[in-house]
Parts: sequence; structure tokens; C-alpha cells
Amino acid sequence: MNNQPVLFLDSGIGGLPYCRHFYMHNPAETLVYVADRASFPYGPREQGELTGLLITLMKRLVRIFNPKVVVLACNTATVSALAALRKAFPGLPMVGTVPAIKPAVLESRQQRAGVLGTERTINDPYTMNLAARYRPDCTVTGIAAPDLVEFVEHRYALADEVERRRVVVPYIEGFRAAGVDTVVLGCTHFLFLLKEFQWAAAPDIGIYDSIAGVSHRVEALLDRGEQTLRTNRRCGEAHLLVVTGASPLELSWQSWADAFDLPLRRLEDLEHDAEVLPGRIHQ
Repeated sequence: MNNQPVLFLDSGIGGLPYCRHFYMHNPAETLVYVADRASFPYGPREQGELTGLLITLMKRLVRIFNPKVVVLACNTATVSALAALRKAFPGLPMVGTVPAIKPAVLESRQQRAGVLGTERTINDPYTMNLAARYRPDCTVTGIAAPDLVEFVEHRYALADEVERRRVVVPYIEGFRAAGVDTVVLGCTHFLFLLKEFQWAAAPDIGIYDSIAGVSHRVEALLDRGEQTLRTNRRCGEAHLLVVTGASPLELSWQSWADAFDLPLRRLEDLEHDAEVLPGRIHQ
């Protein structure tokens, strides 16, 4: 048994649906969700820069939380830095958020699939190589949507259904014009707009995401081998939404913490507490 937390990491709020999905199926586990506000957004950053930022941040998180599994709840971070992070932290199991390209290309009737993501996810050869591995005869159209990441992060909570639908329609119409009949939501932020994408895509385009697959992979790691990493607690304890950055938190962070029922803390404050009271954060 292992009572250390499962840690989810994203540049902002995008991975929160992944964290919630995992919790709904594993309510005994303790969860820490980290939003890297200090480095948001990840998409425009060069791979080397982003990898360095993530390794530095992971060192801080490991020291404070000592997680038993880390979930990179971010497609950009996964495509850019998962391999380097696994090499830098060889004893720490890590799960990446890989775009759901496999089912999208296999189920495309027209042999044309679409991937919607950040600049880094769309431009990284990993994305197209993944499609070619499973169905080389399928043409893949990639569209970068950095404005949608910003919309979800800063506007989504204030927008009504009409506005949310309006921001997704141009992307679906772009895919439709390209003859695409399956679209992968290749950024975790886009899960907040899943209903709107499904509405705009109906009836001729299918929408795919990786949320269930990520939960299943974490569960497999927890149950692997004779020494299970499962907790022996009856319910999760000390869940946290942790936000990076030295400046005071915007009011919207408390709203997100309340919406996902997570106590809110700044990473810098937790680091200070750990220095003053060693071992107090997680025993």
C-alpha cells in the first residue's frame, strides 16, 4: 500500500477534467493538481526551453509532494518532454497525455483525420508519426488553436453557450472543408469545450479525446506487480490545487478550486511551509 499522492501537471486548468475523471473512478487516492501559471502557455515555447522548465519544476514538486505517479495532463508537455522527464526521474512512474490519434485514424471512413492542438503538438513529428504507425494511408490535417487555450484559461467561465459554440465553429468548419471525418482534441484544455465540439461536428465528424485512456493507464501503474501502489485509506485526503507563480492569485483560481472541490495553494507558499516545518506537507 502507498499513501503518496497522484500528481497531475498542466500549464493551467486544462488537465482538471482528467484529474476529476481519475478521481471519480479512484476516490480513495489523494490527488495534487498543479497548474503552472508561471510558465503558461506551453504551446509557443521551443522544445528545449519547455523541457528545461518542466524538469526544474518537477524537482520542486518531487521535493514537496513525493508523488507515487505523475500525470502530464498536457499534450504539449507530453509530446515535448515526457521522454526527458522519465530519464531525469527514472524511479518515478509518469503517464503522458497522448492525443487519441489511434482510434481517430482507424475509424476514419474517408481516410482523413484532424488533430486540433497547440503549435508545439501540431508541429512535433511525434504527432504525425503516431498516425502513420497505425494507419499510413490516412491523411492527417493538423490545426493549431492557441487562441482556444487562452479562451478556456481566461474566458470560458464567463462565456455563455452561444459564445462557446461560436469559438469552436471555425475550427470544425476548417476540418470539414478538408474532408475530415474524425477530429482529435489534442490539447487537454479543449475538453472543457467537448459538448460544443460535438454539437458543431454533428453528424458527419466524430470527436475523440484521451481522458479515459489516461485514467486506465494510471490505474494500471497503481496495480502493477505484487506491491500495489494503491492507498489503504478509505477516501482521499489533502487534495490540492497548486498554482505556480510569485504574484498573488487571480480571483478566478478560487472559482476553479471551488468548482472542482480542491483546496487552493500557491507552490511558493508550500515551499516556504516545507522549509519552516519539514515533512509537514506530506508525511
